[in-house]
Amino acid sequence: MPAHIINGKEIVADIREQLKVEIDRLADKGIRPGLAVVLVGDDAASAVYVRSKAKACEQVGIHSEVYRLPAETSQEELLGLIAKLNADSNINGILVQLPLPKHINEDAVIDAISIDKDVDGFHPISVGNLVIGKPSFLPCTPAGVIEIIRRTGVSMVGKRAVVIGRSNIVGKPMSLLLLREHATVTVCHSRTPDMAALCREADILVVAIGKAKFVNRSFVKPGAVVIDVGINRLEDGKLAGDVDFDDVVDVAGHITPVPGVVGPMTITMLLRNTVEAAKQAHGVREA
Repeated sequence: MPAHIINGKEIVADIREQLKVEIDRLADKGIRPGLAVVLVGDDAASAVYVRSKAKACEQVGIHSEVYRLPAETSQEELLGLIAKLNADSNINGILVQLPLPKHINEDAVIDAISIDKDVDGFHPISVGNLVIGKPSFLPCTPAGVIEIIRRTGVSMVGKRAVVIGRSNIVGKPMSLLLLREHATVTVCHSRTPDMAALCREADILVVAIGKAKFVNRSFVKPGAVVIDVGINRLEDGKLAGDVDFDDVVDVAGHITPVPGVVGPMTITMLLRNTVEAAKQAHGVREA
């Protein structure tokens, strides 16, 4: 029996509608959440992401400012802009689009963002809070994946979960959030022997390695929830995930197509974090 194909548009629309209601309530208190997005250079994919974020902000009523800086911008100039945004009371969230040009130290830039405005969840303090279970802004993609799994109706409690990929942006925080949901978690990576055998034990399989169609049906336990975080451009110009969707769809219980689910959910979690940052900045517990 074919898998249930997870409807990303439906989930995203539902959450963003809830955010609109919350933002309207904040407006009644004279509060409008604000997000600043900084793009350095002319990376085409990054430019698309930035436009998507700005459009999403407009749709839900978040004030959005986009700073497009030339590739030759110095690290000092970028840090100066971040300091200005840290001090701007109209801005509740700051996102610096990665990757940055090679002459700029990404760690220094991330460290410079105020912890109160770290809506990407990348600051070392945010990461530390995630590890020890204290409140923090959660990294947007892993947080979106958790929300997607919840919407399937499949409980994560006690389930075997496997994450393929150990990046700081997705793989590592993904494993921590699954642990928080009381799953038993295994992380696979490039040096994991017999990866497919480990993955076949997973009730929940999250794939984030950046290799087109890497995961086929031999990796998937019948009925498993398969979440594909990857997005890759094929030689013919089409987009594909890290999962061979056509091969896996008849084995999995639930599966995300690419594109259309994880990407929009990532932006939606960014919006949610920005609203939460605005509430914290103004001492609002409930909008």
